[in-house]
Amino acid sequence: MSARNERPRPDEYNPYYQRYIERVPPGDIVNLLRDQLADMRELLRRVPAGAGDFAYAPGKWSIKEVVGHIMDAERIFTYRALRFAREDATPLPGFDQDTYVPAGRFGDRPLGQLVEELSAVRGATVAFFNGLPDDAWPRVGDANGSPASVRALATITAGHELHHRAILEERYLAALPIRS
Repeated sequence: MSARNERPRPDEYNPYYQRYIERVPPGDIVNLLRDQLADMRELLRRVPAGAGDFAYAPGKWSIKEVVGHIMDAERIFTYRALRFAREDATPLPGFDQDTYVPAGRFGDRPLGQLVEELSAVRGATVAFFNGLPDDAWPRVGDANGSPASVRALATITAGHELHHRAILEERYLAALPIRS
């Protein structure tokens, strides 16, 4: 079995990320990451024109902000994986999503532009993970004071997207008249 098909063990990630990891089906994580993009693009295509700024409740992120958050988190998870895959033992800090989202000013941009950027980010993520040798996948580093293996970070990336896709479907699109 290829290392990229192996599930991360619980000692390879902070328990907080279990909620993302459990969403990910077994199999080749790189293929899943590649396939997810088409599903997310299709979901976002269904957002009515002008509804990118919709938030399902006061104080919640808009659709555009959710897309921006997915990109920011994916970049960070993949950066961590890059560092650990390259045997960099430097502990890496956490990040505060609640400061990143407003600073990203995603609401100032058209949703279509954000979708294109998301596609580019995911393309780079897939290319990175696809190029890893088997011995890089189990490598572990310190991310925000917790262990994180390369394979866990790949799985967390996929699970994080699945988590937010479900929220977009259940709380955002369910409240909007969607395109057919």
